[in-house]
Amino acid sequence: MTSQAMHGRDRIACIIGTRPEAVKMAPVVLELCKQPWADPVIVTTGQHGPVVEEVLDCFGLRADIALTPPRPSRSLPMLTAQLLQEVDGCLRTSQWRAVVVQGDTTSALAGSLAGFLSALPVVHVEAGLRSGNLRNPFPEEAHRRMIAQVSALHLAPTRLAEANLQKDGLPGEATMVTGNTVIDAVVLAGRSPAAARDPLVRRTEELGAPLVVVTAHRRENWGAPIRRICRAVAELSRRHRELTFLVAAHMNPVVRSTVETALRGLPNVLLPGPVAYAPFSRLLSRARLVITDSGGIQEEAAAFGLPVLVTRENTERIEGLQQRMARLVGTRETDIVAAAEDELARDHRNTGDCDQPQPYPNPYGDGRAGERCAAACGWLLGHASRPAEWQPAEFADAHA
Repeated sequence: MTSQAMHGRDRIACIIGTRPEAVKMAPVVLELCKQPWADPVIVTTGQHGPVVEEVLDCFGLRADIALTPPRPSRSLPMLTAQLLQEVDGCLRTSQWRAVVVQGDTTSALAGSLAGFLSALPVVHVEAGLRSGNLRNPFPEEAHRRMIAQVSALHLAPTRLAEANLQKDGLPGEATMVTGNTVIDAVVLAGRSPAAARDPLVRRTEELGAPLVVVTAHRRENWGAPIRRICRAVAELSRRHRELTFLVAAHMNPVVRSTVETALRGLPNVLLPGPVAYAPFSRLLSRARLVITDSGGIQEEAAAFGLPVLVTRENTERIEGLQQRMARLVGTRETDIVAAAEDELARDHRNTGDCDQPQPYPNPYGDGRAGERCAAACGWLLGHASRPAEWQPAEFADAHA
């Protein structure tokens, strides 16, 4: 998997459309910037608007090319078509050597298709996640599978993700286990001076109460499921006056309105609206429990040894379930409350220190995934030999 090196630096399009993509792509871009052969170009699609710029700024990055944001539309086909057209236009304007996409968003799908149709090698960061249900999560599970079919290099975050790719019949030499870049990102962001200065962080630290972090946003949970999640949080807040419940609302106005209407006025519930990534990372590092339907937060919580209640019917982050760091609880109010009571009764509260390593191996990464992703791109483009893969502690012990 080598190619003739071009004169000068290789121009690489790093496609970013949403906040999670910005978080998880940032460590890759930072490491590519260190490579003498690479010219990483951040291309933002506008799918999540200005919040992407806020996340990039947290890491000292900015968009090099900002595409025209997609027109407001509730139609996923229209959004996909708009993003595909924009990314295709961008790739026609310069001599590119590769396209890097992250995860399973519509922007990632559009970026991978545009790259493939332009005969460019596509690198998929966080490849191989599978829930096993094409309709849940929707449309992300389908996006993952389609992106895999057009990618030249699959950067799998874990051994389980690698196994999923092998089951799909994808060639082993095109797959590399790197760890998940979100572990790099959440620790780096939580240490930043901007996070420590944030008013919300200061307020929670002044309150001094143990923190429960709550988020809810997934499309399949819109409506009645999110209302049930909120009722569970309200019940828990009444039972546990000694805790502070931080409910970080999603930027989607429909979701945010549902959450804030259900929880407004409860004395130990904070409703700050969307929280910037750096302060959110610091708040997470000081939490006692997380209740979320977010895939990324399941991984981020593992960096700090946090128990997670996953308010979904299934999850593609299986490793956390296997290590009993996460529990799949669905969206029934009674199930959420019972699981939370069980976790709160355990004496495994977080150390609250971004720099303190956890006493057990993190199943999602060791903080060097961005470095491995950049090295893998160098191998793909013929600048270096194939780099060493990440071996989780339990895998290394089993093969010692």
